[in-house]
Amino acid sequence: MAAYLHGFGAHLPARVVTNAELAARLGCTPEWIESVSGIRERRWAAPETSVADLALEAAEDCLSRTDVAVASLGMIILASGSGSRGFPGPAAEVAARLGLSSTPALDLPIASAGSLFGLALAMRLAESHGDILVIGAEKMSAVIAAGPLDPNTAILFGDGAGAALVSTRAGKWRLLDAAIHSDGQFREDLRWDPSRQEGAPALAMNGLSVILQASRKIPASISEVLARQEIAAGNVRAFLLHQANRNLLTRVAKALGVGAEKVFTNVDRYGNTSSASMLIAAAEWSAGETEAGPIVFAAFGAGFHWGAVLADEA
Repeated sequence: MAAYLHGFGAHLPARVVTNAELAARLGCTPEWIESVSGIRERRWAAPETSVADLALEAAEDCLSRTDVAVASLGMIILASGSGSRGFPGPAAEVAARLGLSSTPALDLPIASAGSLFGLALAMRLAESHGDILVIGAEKMSAVIAAGPLDPNTAILFGDGAGAALVSTRAGKWRLLDAAIHSDGQFREDLRWDPSRQEGAPALAMNGLSVILQASRKIPASISEVLARQEIAAGNVRAFLLHQANRNLLTRVAKALGVGAEKVFTNVDRYGNTSSASMLIAAAEWSAGETEAGPIVFAAFGAGFHWGAVLADEA
């Protein structure tokens, strides 16, 4: 049975954190931050705001945009790398606050690639669970604040949440294919460990390894789903990717042989919102989109986990 995407939702905190504000704390310049990341500003949530709070806002926005009643939901999948270091994760809280008392709520504690994995799972699970709400929500500002500020990571991250509605009911886009992969041998190259030794950064990233692996694996997974469906990269309407940094997005476009304009980007305004970024991008892109054509979702994140999902106009 086919699965369909009905629409998206998003939520960004009100507080804008500019490069100038961060540069003053990190001992660098705003121009340096933009030159290495492509980021000019990002959003940070208030201290009292939780990942569940952000997720709930995006969920309600998605349900409103798709005109779907909460009671019709058959499952919630919530992806977040920053959501919890204990249990239960934030999915159960979001389900309860939506008023659901028996709907399964699944947490995916996968940073950056979590919402992509959520879409791939929803594509398969919609046949048995009906309407599935996939949410990516992150409060990366709390991760950054948990230890000494590292200029190489503190400049990148922002907070936010995105959501998508997947169902077997006919919708705007039909989900055609998905490819998801993991390789745990690189798990130490991007990690968040709150139990670190005193004075050590909680968030650690081997930037060279991450960019090298991501710039290879994202195009490879995209090519994998396109080849199976016999669709040329040049015929894709838009590539909606995890917004890691401008450099990676540029590399992916070049590897696929497509113009940079086909790779949607909002990383300059929101920074890297980890597993929320791909769905935030999708919500922004779809709000102003009028042309038809296939769309590709792709992401790469800690683990390493990566993959791609292909959809086309129904």
